[in-house]
Order: sequence, then C-alpha cells, then structure tokens
Amino acid sequence: MCEANVYMLQEDGEKTLVMEAVDKVIPGKDELFMENIFGERKTIKARIVEMALVDHQILLKKADDTAE
Repeated sequence: MCEANVYMLQEDGEKTLVMEAVDKVIPGKDELFMENIFGERKTIKARIVEMALVDHQILLKKADDTAE
C-alpha cells in the first residue's frame, strides 16, 4: 500500500489527523487538494512541511503560518 495519513502540525508541535489513507495530493497556489482510497476528497489551505513516505505520513502547516 502506498497511501499516507495527513497531519496538520500545530504551533506546539502536536500533530492533528486531517485525513487517512491519502493516495493523491495536488498542490494549488495556497491550498492542497487531497483524495483518499475511499474516494473522500478535501481541500485545505496549507503547505507541505514534510513527506515521510516510508512512515506513511505527510505533515502540513496552515497557509497562514507560512511567513518565516
């Protein structure tokens, strides 16, 4: 299986599950479209922080938090 769970990284370092078993991520200008193996779809304003595919997880950060 090649799908991953997607988590939102909070400011305190905690991870919150956004979607399970995601097999498609399509980046937009300031949002991500995701689809999982069950046909569920979600679009959120976020950016990818890390993709650890061996661990089957993708970490996101809110688009508002992108200023560095």
